[in-house]
Amino acid sequence: MPRPSRADEAGGLHHALNRGNLRAEIFHEDEDFAAFERIPHGGFQRHQVQLFSYQRMPHHYHLVLRPLADGEMSRFMGWVGGTHTMRYHAHYHTSGQGHVYQQRYKSFPIQDDAHFFVVCRYVERNALRAGLVSRAEDWRWGSLSNSRFTFRSHSDAVAGSA
Repeated sequence: MPRPSRADEAGGLHHALNRGNLRAEIFHEDEDFAAFERIPHGGFQRHQVQLFSYQRMPHHYHLVLRPLADGEMSRFMGWVGGTHTMRYHAHYHTSGQGHVYQQRYKSFPIQDDAHFFVVCRYVERNALRAGLVSRAEDWRWGSLSNSRFTFRSHSDAVAGSA
C-alpha cells in the first residue's frame, strides 16, 4: 500500500518534525546541535523554503516552515534528514548500524493565525516542558533565543511579509 501523500503546496505553513529511532538521542553534545543548525541553512540555498520557528531537542527537532514552490517542503526535509544522517554516521562511526530517524518526517498543516501562534509557542516551549531550562528563551538551540526569527501572524507569513 502506498504512503499517503503530504500537503506540500506553495504558500502553506507546516509544523514538521522528526525524532530519533526508538526515541534515541540524535544530538549528544553541543557540537551536534551546532552542526545541525548548519544543515538547514544549506537546505535553504537548495530549496525554496522559509523558516519561522524551530527547536532542536536531544531526541528530535521541530520546524515551522513554508514551501515557496510546490513540493519544496518534502525536498527540503529529505535533504535535511539525509544530510544529518550522513553527518551523524560519519561523526559517530555508526554507518551500517541502523537508522538515525524512526521514520520519515511528520508534518501538519497550520490553519490560521491562532493555530500559527499556538504551534510556534508549542515548538519554542519544548525545552521548558522537558525541564531542560527554567525559561524557554534560555534554550540556545531554538528560534526563541535567536532574535532574527520574528513574525507577526499566519496571514503575514502566508502573504510573505513576515
